[in-house]
Amino acid sequence: MTAPSTAPAPPSRGGRWIQQWDPEDETFWKETGEKVAKRNLLFSVLSEHIGFSVWTMWSVLVLFMGPEYGLTPADKFLLTSMVTLVGAVVRVPYTFAVAIFGGRNWTIISASLLLVPTVAAFAVMKPGTSFNTFLLVGLLAGIGGGNFASSMTNINAFFPLRKKGWALGLNAGGGNIGVPVIQLIALAIIGASGGPRVLLGIYIPLILVAAVLSSLFMDNIENVKNDTGAAKDAAKDGHTWIMSFLYIGTFGSFIGYSFAFGQVLTNQFGRTPLEAAYVTFIGPLLGSLIRPVGGALADKYGGAKITLYNYVGMGAATAVLIAASMQKSLGLFTVAFVVLFVLSGLGNGSTFKMIPGIFHTKALGKGLEGEEAAAYGRRLSGASMGLIGAVGALGGVGINLAFRQSFLSYGSGTGAFVAFLAFYAACFAVTWAVYLRRTAAQGQASTAAEAKPQLSYAEV
Repeated sequence: MTAPSTAPAPPSRGGRWIQQWDPEDETFWKETGEKVAKRNLLFSVLSEHIGFSVWTMWSVLVLFMGPEYGLTPADKFLLTSMVTLVGAVVRVPYTFAVAIFGGRNWTIISASLLLVPTVAAFAVMKPGTSFNTFLLVGLLAGIGGGNFASSMTNINAFFPLRKKGWALGLNAGGGNIGVPVIQLIALAIIGASGGPRVLLGIYIPLILVAAVLSSLFMDNIENVKNDTGAAKDAAKDGHTWIMSFLYIGTFGSFIGYSFAFGQVLTNQFGRTPLEAAYVTFIGPLLGSLIRPVGGALADKYGGAKITLYNYVGMGAATAVLIAASMQKSLGLFTVAFVVLFVLSGLGNGSTFKMIPGIFHTKALGKGLEGEEAAAYGRRLSGASMGLIGAVGALGGVGINLAFRQSFLSYGSGTGAFVAFLAFYAACFAVTWAVYLRRTAAQGQASTAAEAKPQLSYAEV
């Protein structure tokens, strides 16, 4: 296998382009591919990390916004809901931008775009600014959520199927950790009696650093072409929407709770912004760190199995949250919420590992083999990731709206947690029915002469 060429690209497509890329070839992977893939993974994580921080900056900016800003708790939940919504929607075009511009080129562009919401927030963050202005500027921050989709699509193309769970988990986990990092920085600033503009001022040069490093050290893959047919095929495939539903339960929970945790503590338990900031970063931090573990466990035991058991744990943690909320037990509530964060991060890794495995299994079912099967899997899994990531992020919108309504109706988040418990039960049922039950049914049906061959997704 010839090593990939980094010859200059045609004048119409500037930048560093790798002409040949076959990570499924073990010789190529050991001699050339692994080193290049890991280098691109490293700087992809950095850019995505900053993107997540910018996307979730309003989860901590609202903690700075005391009575002098004139915002009610419902206003703040609405604000964070809309920021989450934009972050979900832009994931779809960001997914296909990789194939249009190239992974490296789009990383540079998307990182640079983060300056817009950061500078805008720096300009308006002061008492007396209208709620509509805060809402408009908050919507701009949503573009940070799109970096996840383009980053995952790009890294998915660099790694072989056997390494995708680990690589995608590490890429996403490194990005997710941008949530607790910005919360930790906010904690330090609040503790030092600093204002929100200090926080925003720190991130402006970091965005520039991420863009420059992406330019210097990342690559584009020539054979990742813009394929509108892949998008249509992915949208037509039922598994794309089933996995979207499951990803609402994992990532939707992670990002929704990341935005809402501090507000729940201040509104339901009377914590001050500083007291809330002391604990809000712990859940997102642990949830981010464990995401690669979820991917690695899925590589070893099968993503469907890990996802199924994970939903059992999420349901149990939510039941404890309901009890703690009703008893007004802050200690139990905080511990259970952190556990729920950890489980959401674990599930993020296992569910995203399932995606390339599902489409590779479908390729084998079509009679494809070797690189042909791998190419089919990469084509549809890459296209589906943007849709799945977008729908999953919408779960964060639902969580913040559910909290808003729960506080308006009951004065606490208990009603929202009851709804979340029911949703996790539904996710458990779908995972078992679609990806595990049919495996047992296949074994029973194989003894019947009239049984039709079925695909097994138990190890995806």
